[in-house]
Amino acid sequence: MLDLIPSLGAWLPTLEGRQFAVATIAAASGSVPRPVGTSMIITASGSVLGSLSGGCVEGAVVALAQEAMDDGGARRKTFGFSAADAFAAGLTCGGELDIHIQPVPGDTAHPLRTALQEIAQSDPDQPVALVRTLGTGGGSARGGGAVVVPAPGTFRAAGSPELSAVLHGEALMQVESLVRSGGAGVVRLSGPGGCPPDRDGRNGRLEERAVLVESRLAPPRMLVFGANDFGAALVPAARLLGYHVTLVDARPAFAGQPRFAAAHQVVTDWPHRYLAAEAAAGRLDSRTVAAVLTHDPKFDLPLLEAALALDLAYVGAMGSRRSHLQRVGDLLGAGVPPERISRLHSPIGLDLGAVTPAEVAVSITAGILAARTRAASCMPLRDTSGSIHQYAAPAPAPTDFNHQEIAWT
Repeated sequence: MLDLIPSLGAWLPTLEGRQFAVATIAAASGSVPRPVGTSMIITASGSVLGSLSGGCVEGAVVALAQEAMDDGGARRKTFGFSAADAFAAGLTCGGELDIHIQPVPGDTAHPLRTALQEIAQSDPDQPVALVRTLGTGGGSARGGGAVVVPAPGTFRAAGSPELSAVLHGEALMQVESLVRSGGAGVVRLSGPGGCPPDRDGRNGRLEERAVLVESRLAPPRMLVFGANDFGAALVPAARLLGYHVTLVDARPAFAGQPRFAAAHQVVTDWPHRYLAAEAAAGRLDSRTVAAVLTHDPKFDLPLLEAALALDLAYVGAMGSRRSHLQRVGDLLGAGVPPERISRLHSPIGLDLGAVTPAEVAVSITAGILAARTRAASCMPLRDTSGSIHQYAAPAPAPTDFNHQEIAWT
C-alpha cells in the first residue's frame, strides 16, 4: 500500500463517499514480480490504482473485487501457473500469489478508508507504517482494521492501544520488529506458537486472521565524495535506487557546478570532516553508503580511515589496482585494523566493462546492490537457476554511532 502514496492524494476525491476495494499480496512463493504488501485499489466503477503482477492477474482480481463490493465480504484467492488451463488467470513466471481483497463501504467511516486518508498526507520519503488486519470470514468486521504509525523507527507496540487490543505476546513483538526495521510481512494470529512473520509466504497459506505490516523508514543515505564526471553520473543513478544523495567536495568551484543539482544536498567541506560531523550527529546508520570518487590521497585516506571506523552498509573507493595496494598500505600504516580494511570495496564497482561515467555509475550501483543482497551471484540470470526475485530482509533500524584494474582509472 505504501508504494501508492505518491498517487493517493489525487485519488482521494475519487474514493470519497464511494465504495471501493483494496487487493493486497498477502503471501508469495517462487518467482513473483512484486513482494508481500503490494496493493491495488479498485473502485465500483472499475477504475484501478496500482498493480500486483504487471498484468498477469489484474483482470481476475478486478472481477473478484467487484464481487467483494457486491456482497461486502472479504476474500482471498491464490494465483499460480496452470499448465492444464492455458486461459486461466495466473503467473507465467511460475510463482504463486495469495491475494487478499478487502471491500470498503462508501457510507461508513471504515478504518481502512481513514488510514488511506492519513498516509495520503505523507511525503514520498517520509517514514510511515501501516498495520492492518486481514481475514476472509464474516465480512468487513473480520478484516479491514488499520493503524497508521507516523514514526516507525521508534515505534513501541505496547504503546498502541489499538494493536494491544488484538495482539499479544510474540505476535505483538513480531509486529514491533517489522515496523521498526522498515519491513513488510504477515503475522499470523492462528493461536499460541503460530508461524513467525513471513515475507514470501513460504510458511503456508494466509490464516483466517492475520496482521499485515508495511513499514518504510527514512530513505537510506548515499554520500558521494568527489565533484567530478563520475560523481555527476552517480548522483542521479543513486536517486533512482531511492537513496537520499549528498555530494561532498572541499572545492567550491567544483561542488557549485549546476550538473550536481540532482543531489538532495551539496556540501562544500573536507570529506573526512563532514563524515565525522554527520556520524557524531547521529545522521548515519547501517544502511548508509559512502562512495569515494575523489581519487586523491589527501582526500581519500583520512576519509576512508573515518568511514571504515563506522558500521556503514558500503564503503567503496575509486582507483586502479596499484592505487588500491598503495591505499591499503597507507591505511595499515595509519593503524586501521585489517578486518576493517577487508570491508572496503576497492576498486569500486563490478567488472561490467564500463568506460564512460554513465557506465561507471551502473557498475557502482550494481556493486552496491550485490553487496546488500547475500543471494546475489553477479552472474547472468540465464546461467543461474532457482527463484529470480530474492526479497531480502530489510536492514536493521538505525544505529547510534556515538555509544581489478578498471578502464576509467
